[in-house]
Amino acid sequence: MVQIIWLVATVLVLFSVGYFGYSRYLARFVELDDANTTPAHKYDDGQEYVPAKKPVLLGHHYSSIAGGAPIVGPITAGVVWGWVPALLWIAIGNPLMGATHDFVSLSASLRHEGKSIGYIVGEYVGQRGKNMLLWFAFLTIVLVVAVFALVVAIVFNAYPQAATASLIYIGLAVLFGVYLYQLNLPFLAGTAAFVVAMFVGVYVGILYPIALLPGEGYPAGTIVLLSMEGSWLPAAEAFGANSAAWIPVILVYGAIASALPVWVLLQPRDYLSSFLLYTGVGGALLAIIVGTFFGASEPLVTNLEPYYGFIGRGGLPLFPLLFITIACGTISGFHSLVSSGTTSKQLNKESDARLIGYGGMLGEGLLAVVALSAVALVSPDVGGGIGLALPTFATGGGIMLTSFGIPTSFGGPFMALVLVSFLLTSTDTAVRLGRYMMEEIIDTPETSAQSFAADRYGNALVQTLPAYILIASGSWETLWALFGGANQLLAALALLTGTVWLANWSDSKQLVSTGGPMVLMVTITVIGLSWIAFHDNLYMKFLDSEWLAAASLFEILAGVAQIVIALTLIYLALSLVKLGYENIQKVRGDPSTGEFTPGDD
Repeated sequence: MVQIIWLVATVLVLFSVGYFGYSRYLARFVELDDANTTPAHKYDDGQEYVPAKKPVLLGHHYSSIAGGAPIVGPITAGVVWGWVPALLWIAIGNPLMGATHDFVSLSASLRHEGKSIGYIVGEYVGQRGKNMLLWFAFLTIVLVVAVFALVVAIVFNAYPQAATASLIYIGLAVLFGVYLYQLNLPFLAGTAAFVVAMFVGVYVGILYPIALLPGEGYPAGTIVLLSMEGSWLPAAEAFGANSAAWIPVILVYGAIASALPVWVLLQPRDYLSSFLLYTGVGGALLAIIVGTFFGASEPLVTNLEPYYGFIGRGGLPLFPLLFITIACGTISGFHSLVSSGTTSKQLNKESDARLIGYGGMLGEGLLAVVALSAVALVSPDVGGGIGLALPTFATGGGIMLTSFGIPTSFGGPFMALVLVSFLLTSTDTAVRLGRYMMEEIIDTPETSAQSFAADRYGNALVQTLPAYILIASGSWETLWALFGGANQLLAALALLTGTVWLANWSDSKQLVSTGGPMVLMVTITVIGLSWIAFHDNLYMKFLDSEWLAAASLFEILAGVAQIVIALTLIYLALSLVKLGYENIQKVRGDPSTGEFTPGDD
């Protein structure tokens, strides 16, 4: 057994080198200059383009990117392949690839009026390339919404206290938005009051847990809102009736929240949730240090094996599945959508991009190592599935917090709320980003169907309905791997976009920082998505007569959808790589064709 402190120390050292060294180089490389007017000021409309204070925007960005994925991925990878492969992928891949990806995506969007990566790539490879990337991003968004809604439901079922606290937290966020943007009351005083109220909400959640349907293992005093028996609900057999009942509620929340102006919920909620994140992640890291040197209620040592072998527990191969299981926490294409979709529209000055873009991703890596430490500490049985693995973060985090004398009866629900708050912010941010993607694809609606798809409410339905069908399959392992593969491949395409932008900017711009990680991620993810389509679905399901005989309609539809999505993503990605390579060859072979200068649209 190894002390948990060594996992944390490894990440802190490598991340520090990345931020104080590599990110300074990248900031000079893309020529950040506070004399430039950012899109937030140039197009301030009070709806999407809204200049935000640096700590507010960092809170929004950090909360949006640090969803449940950097918790779920390391937990899943740790119990399957051991903590060493997971730690190395986080510690090395994050500063070299993930943080670079986020920073370059944000910087490129700043230079293109706050537009998305789809718009940017379209500027250089044409309308066809733009639409292909936007469709790729939209399909990835559907997977993001499905996965995050499912994970929130599972945590609400395991910790009903977090359900109550989340409802209070959402209500406080709306009030804080009115306080800041409508009443224009003092920022610091309001922050202090609402943050205290949010922590009081955790205590109220402990006193009055909420569940939708009856179930087993609820804490004493849990308020069950409905007495009906919910075994008929899609996915109830796989995840339990109460979890299955929460799923549509969360999807409806995401749809409604995504349609509201950013000041109503998105900005204030993400800012408040950043305090949960800072307290949860920072508190857990500090608790590991304090507990190691001054003692804790339980030994802070790893109970997982360092390495379970290339074929891990459950018969899953380390390559390529490790690298798509841990997506967020190391490198995530979803971040490019946040960076170029919402964050670039709110950046107050260009120099803020280094802390928010590069530093924000390092912060997510710290969350990933806390999750890995939690699962290494508790070491759940892999046979328990995701329903057991997910609450491990709250259980392990609660144990860590006992180093400060905080009882696990409070620490566990608090860490569960930390997890859920990240997931909720990412869920409705994802639906909002999906609308942006569809609006860019359609441009000017010419039919009623296009108008519906681009409408903020109609588009939410277009995303949440297929997401619900995917969840209803009840197949967590395949759904998570499909999400990870799509997410990582989107990251490769965002890096491709950055590489094309730099190549068109100037011959003096080296392309290794973005091009190297891009080639690596394309290779890994194409192999991974092929595995999901042909092995996990075609071979293990549709060529198995017993599975076909027992499968429900939802399971069959979900399996077909997974094959179609995986193969479609591969086709779109390889086609875009070809277009991008041809553009780079053209401008580098004939520099006069690349006339882009910083700030040009």
